[in-house]
Amino acid sequence: MIHAMTGTDTEVGKTVATAVVAARSLSHGHSVAIYKPTQTGLGKSEPGDAQDVARWLGNPGQLSAFEGVRLRHPMAPVDAALCVGLDPAAVLPTLAQHVQQVDELDATHDVVIIEGAGGLLVELTAAGETIADLAQAVGASLIVAARPDLGTLNHTALTLEACSTRGFTRGTLLLGSYPEHPEPLHQRNLANLRNMAAGHGWDFAGALPAGLVCDPSRCRAALHEAAATLAWPCPGPC
Repeated sequence: MIHAMTGTDTEVGKTVATAVVAARSLSHGHSVAIYKPTQTGLGKSEPGDAQDVARWLGNPGQLSAFEGVRLRHPMAPVDAALCVGLDPAAVLPTLAQHVQQVDELDATHDVVIIEGAGGLLVELTAAGETIADLAQAVGASLIVAARPDLGTLNHTALTLEACSTRGFTRGTLLLGSYPEHPEPLHQRNLANLRNMAAGHGWDFAGALPAGLVCDPSRCRAALHEAAATLAWPCPGPC
């Protein structure tokens, strides 16, 4: 089973959501590979999103973390390459190379989770392909993480519309970080996003509590607890 995790924007909780989906699969006894096609904003020795997921979950033997390429500047991959004078075509993996990596991981793991960079249409390759193109190429189910805050309804509607035009008639929507003490705005957005998902024929997996990885001593337990609450009729191993 291959999942592709994207978001309605950057900083919406994609990495934490990836960790929760991984925790769910691990709790069912499945082996999991996390694949980050392009990691930007970090140096070579710093842990990236895929490594963070593994660390938060206690680095279990059934979980592996991989990256396609890493670039220092915290921006879209093509721009991160151009910013330091590099030719994106020379440093960014092609769509075919990403597909080959995912296929190899799929052959050796029960579940593969691809975490994109930013939102659905951020370009991952020099040719302009996105996480949507990669998800289609490998037959992945799409998961979209959204915010509970002001502006999320428009951002989410635009993202789901873009998904639909690219052939994703089904998928899963979830909130990546929901406050412990929600205000009326958050409560209304939660209800509206659930209805929006249903209107598009998508599953709504629920809202992940904010702060799941704030306490290093409880990361693993908190992620597994959140995974157990996902209201998601996931097909196949998940």
